[in-house]
Amino acid sequence: MNKFRIPLMLALGVGLGVAGGYWYAQRASPSPVNAPIAGPAAAAERAILYYRDPSGAPFWSTGPKKDQQGRDYLPVYDDAEPSFDSARAKPQATKGARKILYYRNPMGLPDTSPAPKKDAMGMDYIPVYEGEGEDDGKTVKVSLDKIQRSGVRTEMVQQRTIVQPMRAVGTVQYDERRLTVITLRADGYIEDLFVNATGQSVRKGDPLFRLYSPDIQTAQADLIVSSGIKANSPQSVGYQPMQGTMQRLRNLGVPEARIEEVRASGTNPRTIDWPSPATGTVIYKDVINGQRVTAGAELYRIADLSNVWVIADVAEGDLADIKPGTHATVTFRAYRNQLVEGVVTFIYPEVRTETRTARVRIEVANLDERLKPDMYADVVFQVETNKVPVTTVPTSAIIDSGKRQIVLVAKGEGRFEPRPVKLGRRGDGHVEIVEGLREGEEIVTTATFLIDAESNLQTALKAFTQPEAAK
Repeated sequence: MNKFRIPLMLALGVGLGVAGGYWYAQRASPSPVNAPIAGPAAAAERAILYYRDPSGAPFWSTGPKKDQQGRDYLPVYDDAEPSFDSARAKPQATKGARKILYYRNPMGLPDTSPAPKKDAMGMDYIPVYEGEGEDDGKTVKVSLDKIQRSGVRTEMVQQRTIVQPMRAVGTVQYDERRLTVITLRADGYIEDLFVNATGQSVRKGDPLFRLYSPDIQTAQADLIVSSGIKANSPQSVGYQPMQGTMQRLRNLGVPEARIEEVRASGTNPRTIDWPSPATGTVIYKDVINGQRVTAGAELYRIADLSNVWVIADVAEGDLADIKPGTHATVTFRAYRNQLVEGVVTFIYPEVRTETRTARVRIEVANLDERLKPDMYADVVFQVETNKVPVTTVPTSAIIDSGKRQIVLVAKGEGRFEPRPVKLGRRGDGHVEIVEGLREGEEIVTTATFLIDAESNLQTALKAFTQPEAAK
């Protein structure tokens, strides 16, 4: 009995396997009863896209083919194409009534297929349906789930007033109107030096040095003589009138107080203590004790530092927005936490060819004299606009390739239109749109790179498939 049991079980197993295979094939294949009966005319009108495995396995062929069991692959027509779900191994419903144009690489590579296919990693190619991805060649379509995952945000185009702070760098310079040069109008000798160091502070009227000058001595003597002689008297013959001698001393630069002292006292002092004509700081000194000085030689230069200039280098393209009277905020690198307010008083009439910048003068008060010449300064000009609202978008919405600028206009349902625009002023995180958008349109402000990449991909795929379509 046992010797017949094993052959009998083998025979039953083979029979069941054949029957099971037949049953699986019948379930995987469309039922002949439910299949539409198409005549020769209908078959001629229906185009075959590809052929699929009759058992429902994930295998396809571009032409007629048989499987390992000798069964014909089943044709898939363009008007009733099932999409295959390899995870559940059964046909799925078609995506509406739209026609599948081709299948694209799931990794975004420029590789397409007319039939379902897997890439080297086993990922299914993605079907591209007719009308998907573009609208009259102007829009790009992105799946809604991809939009949600990527954090795409949109915003309405609005009217705003652009406030455009303009930045520049500069340096502290002397106020040229507050510089004083000390010179003599007669030759002489320095007998004593009271201000003998550069950087020393002086006040108006303080003595700078003690001077002996033969020319001044002679003029003082003439003043004494003319002061004691009455006009039209016999003694006045050959002598200059008093007013003439006083004017001569003024021409030699002698202070008025010294002239009155000589005339009133009738004495002729040999030396004179030369007073400072201005208050400030000695920034140049070219005199030493005992030196012989000549008329016209510069002995001192005094600068009043209570007011200084900040000379800022402004780019040539920004000059149109700056004018005298424009307010500026200056930050000095030595005092970064202390802002100083100033006003533009002059724009120099030349542009430097090396840097294509123009110099702009800003006047700044310096009562405590903490600002030193040649200090670096960071300048922010508070450019006043015409306060007329203009069409603006956030700066993040602009995709700038260098040669052109575009924004992505949201059309709804995952459709976006890349639109070229012309830009104007920038300020407060927004940019003026001179041309290309209207108020109320919705534009993408974040994750613009995703939609831009999708647009470039679809353009590349379209160009890639055009030769095939032409054939």
